[in-house]
Amino acid sequence: MATPHARRSDTRRRIQDVALELFAEQGYEKTSLREIAEHLDVTKAALYYHFRTKEDILNSIVEDLASPVDELIAWATEQPRTLETKCEVLRRYADALWSAGPLFRFIQENQATVRDLSIGETFKTKLLAVHSLLKDPDAPLTDQVRSITAVFAMHAGMFAMQNLEGDPEDKRAAVLEVAQELIARTYRDQTDTP
Repeated sequence: MATPHARRSDTRRRIQDVALELFAEQGYEKTSLREIAEHLDVTKAALYYHFRTKEDILNSIVEDLASPVDELIAWATEQPRTLETKCEVLRRYADALWSAGPLFRFIQENQATVRDLSIGETFKTKLLAVHSLLKDPDAPLTDQVRSITAVFAMHAGMFAMQNLEGDPEDKRAAVLEVAQELIARTYRDQTDTP
């Protein structure tokens, strides 16, 4: 028999899943708490027990799905700044992006709304933290551009690849390969400098 805490967690997860699906399908602004409650077949009061606002739901989704990025950042700050570490950062970031695909697709498709919500700043902070793990502080401007482009390539690739035919793992590997090539080029440029 499920404990009351487990049932609350399951309900919370169901609310998050349905809300994210509706946010992605019809947009954040056009989705109401009433619609979310109706799709869950619960009362609005039952929904309020877990979340008071749509933004509370969205913030909880970001907290849950972005925790692998936080773990990645914590891990990477303790590692040497080698090419191998940078490639591993990208690999782990790819894992985090693909496991939270619906959230990142929602963010991509609702950029104006996200920018006005607190998650916009949260997302930007995480993105810049990953970028700082990939770039060297004294790198030439072109290498700094390559390192941020590697991060953006992961996002753009994930978004663009959903419309291409092919095996999802092959598409994911191709996106990661391109991002890692950008970082490898940056690393080569820095180690080849006299």
